[in-house]
Amino acid sequence: MKLMSFRNKKGGSTYGVVDGDRVIDLGAAFRDLPDLKSFLGSNKFANREVPRGAPVYLLSEATYLPVIQHPGKIICVGLNYREHVQETGRTDSEYPALFLRTSVSQIAHKQALIKPKQSDQFDYEGELALVIGKPGRHIAHQSALDHVAGYACYNDGSVRDWQRHTHQWTPGKNFDGTGGFGPWMVTPDEIGERSATFLVTRVNDLEVQRASLAQMIFSIEDLITYISGFTQLEVGDVIVTGTPGGVGDRRNPKLYLKPGDRVTVEIDGIGLLENSVVAEA
Repeated sequence: MKLMSFRNKKGGSTYGVVDGDRVIDLGAAFRDLPDLKSFLGSNKFANREVPRGAPVYLLSEATYLPVIQHPGKIICVGLNYREHVQETGRTDSEYPALFLRTSVSQIAHKQALIKPKQSDQFDYEGELALVIGKPGRHIAHQSALDHVAGYACYNDGSVRDWQRHTHQWTPGKNFDGTGGFGPWMVTPDEIGERSATFLVTRVNDLEVQRASLAQMIFSIEDLITYISGFTQLEVGDVIVTGTPGGVGDRRNPKLYLKPGDRVTVEIDGIGLLENSVVAEA
């Protein structure tokens, strides 16, 4: 099942099931469930209900919104692929390196990433995001995947000089309009084995990152278990699982994003997130 948040032809914010080149408007059918986050926490999602008679739109008629528009928490993971650890000159950590994103920093598929006025060091980071579908605290490793509603593509756009102002990364990871999230989420049955599931990032059709999901240092189960050890995970929370090697800041010559660039993050079985780049007004 593919689920997306979008604006319909009338401009209303809603969500639905992607069916080929169409999207079925579940928000119009389930008035008591106003957004995708509330749908994920309902029996209707558990039962995969798609009612007859719901409005149907062409995807070309829909305006994409971030998959989860207002997550309670966006928890991002740094340094979770060994090649990226090595290119940064760091050493492996015993525990995941975590930081938070704000929901207002996110944009949708086909929207423009905003290169800020304050910096010319705007970088890409293709990543897998997971959406929590079942709340939990102190989640056991063996049951961690039971808490995943689905997966999506993410571009954790990073403003490198601001990221390095101090040893805390928050400013460089939270500029408005820098986190691409989409185009939709897919339920876990849609993707295959992690070793055969590849993440690929491209800038203007140049491949800059490629890794299998099995190359994560801390697995999806590891992350859910660790994070739920200090906070209650709630339906609609998002965990962004880290980027492979090949970021622009560590290339020679460096490859920072500039207005007019096009960035895609593609993950097997999930889809392709595409964003252009514009200068901050």
